[in-house]
Amino acid sequence: MTDSLKHKTPQQLSIEDFPARSRENVRFSDVDCLGHVNNTVFASFLETGRVNIFWDREGHFELANSMFVVAHLSLDFIAEITWPGEVEIGTGIVRLGRSSITMYQGIFQQQRCVATAETVIVAMDPETRSSRPLDEKSRHYFNRFILS
Repeated sequence: MTDSLKHKTPQQLSIEDFPARSRENVRFSDVDCLGHVNNTVFASFLETGRVNIFWDREGHFELANSMFVVAHLSLDFIAEITWPGEVEIGTGIVRLGRSSITMYQGIFQQQRCVATAETVIVAMDPETRSSRPLDEKSRHYFNRFILS
């Protein structure tokens, strides 16, 4: 995590702290028998945030001959998510490694941080199923999402 975010508690985080932002509706089917959104849905919301970085709507980034897989996910639950409503997912990159990308994310409901997560994504060769280095084009693309 960057120095600026390192000193913030989850209660001090804002969606504006993140370079990439996504929205998702909370579905009735996301609610469990306890009356709040089930913990597994939080991971799905985080996936939405990550995918929106990897899927470049403007066509500047191509994933040809590469796959990205989750190698590590650490998720801290801070508050409940309730239905009806929507959530915002903030996503940024903390570190670009040789073949990995470390992301930091926050999930927000009504401007309140309800969860934070750190995820390590690894670039993988689809034929060998082993890690592959990030090329310069990828590094250039991902630099726009580095957390400041």
